[in-house]
Amino acid sequence: MKLFRCLMALLLFLLQAVPGLGLPRDTLHCLEHHGYCFHLKSCPEPFAAFGTCYRRRRTCCVDTTSNFHICQDEGGHCVPSEIRCLQEQEGLCPRRGWKCCTEV
Repeated sequence: MKLFRCLMALLLFLLQAVPGLGLPRDTLHCLEHHGYCFHLKSCPEPFAAFGTCYRRRRTCCVDTTSNFHICQDEGGHCVPSEIRCLQEQEGLCPRRGWKCCTEV
């Protein structure tokens, strides 16, 4: 798993270094949350689906055994940042800029 992370980091670095080359926005969002892009429509264990990659052609999967928690799995709701939460909670949301709330 560590080798895969190192290779992904190297690939990301090389793509950013070459002008005109770059990853799609949804793929960058996935990688920012330490996700992996799978060809499958569903994620293998111990991963959970967290949006899409490569312009919606692949599934972004986040490792559920890591320190990262998906908002809905923790009992929260993802809301736009403009909405005020009565109680905000730790958790990842699939949309950039959204936050995780237990009560809206």
